[in-house]
Amino acid sequence: MKRDSGYNTRQREKLISFLIKNKNKHTNVQEISAYLSAEGSPVGTATIYRQLDKLVENGTVRKYSFDGKTGACYQYIDDGENCREHFHLKCLSCGRLIHLDCSHLREISQHISEEHGFEIDSSQTVFYGICKDCKIN
Repeated sequence: MKRDSGYNTRQREKLISFLIKNKNKHTNVQEISAYLSAEGSPVGTATIYRQLDKLVENGTVRKYSFDGKTGACYQYIDDGENCREHFHLKCLSCGRLIHLDCSHLREISQHISEEHGFEIDSSQTVFYGICKDCKIN
């Protein structure tokens, strides 16, 4: 990963550390900001967005934008691993975003590609509904 020499290197390292610790889920700017504040390194949201944009540009972080209503989510991508393509489930009650790696949906995606000539971008595909935790409550 290419490093910037710059004013807020410590905050940037803490941002990257947070993303690495949370690489198995999507996170948003509000969660990152709260973490940095709790760590004693508060950073403005504009600065966080700028740093995330740089990380997206260099391929360290993947950006997910879904419905145009909620802010983007971000996920760290390991150098040695490719972020698997997967679909997403978005709970309309609690807002939780769930990765869905399902062979049935891969089959549907393959069918659509072969039979209809259309390639689905699964990283941008979201199914909206109610998660099992919210259904119980």
